[in-house]
Amino acid sequence: MIDDLTSRGVSEPYRMFTSRAEYRLSLRADNADQRLTPKAMALGCVGKERIAAFTEKMERMSSGRMALESLVVTSKQLVDAGVDISQDGSKRTGVEALAIEAVTWDALVAIEPRLMSIDAKTREQLAKDALYANYIERQKKDIDALWRDESQIIPTDFAFSGIEGLSNELKLKLAASKPANIAQASRIDGMTPSALLLILSKLRNDKPKARVAG
Repeated sequence: MIDDLTSRGVSEPYRMFTSRAEYRLSLRADNADQRLTPKAMALGCVGKERIAAFTEKMERMSSGRMALESLVVTSKQLVDAGVDISQDGSKRTGVEALAIEAVTWDALVAIEPRLMSIDAKTREQLAKDALYANYIERQKKDIDALWRDESQIIPTDFAFSGIEGLSNELKLKLAASKPANIAQASRIDGMTPSALLLILSKLRNDKPKARVAG
């Protein structure tokens, strides 16, 4: 929040929205306790009852995740369990299978009845974690790409207006501030990782043209 206020500025009464976060796929309401409780415990802000409840939950999550990771299913098994999926011959762990929207716990239990021992709340959380896993992994790759290219120079005459997919608001802000590189562009209020990737893509596409013109 301090970085948000001091570097990006505020043009209206300040409200903390996940939409202002750079990488918000991980900032979900369903996993808030998993992300924040350990930090609160380290700071001594959590009571004994809460610690016990959280520890029990994480043990159930760990046990359930291990059961899913040890399970290997084929596309044929999933189809036989009632899942609408192409029989491509692929083998998947239970976690990878749950990442497919059409796959339900009922289908996995039909394949491996021992999964029935996992309680409903743990099933729900494991399913959400599995569903977001691929997106978060993709997001991590985007983060790494932006870190590598934050020193990428942006020419002073760079035409932000010609970037398809970039909002008009950001085009105006970029044209007015004229950032010298990607790192400076990332500090502009309202900038998003996806917008930075669009700028990087445009810069890369313009390089060959510049060489030809020279």
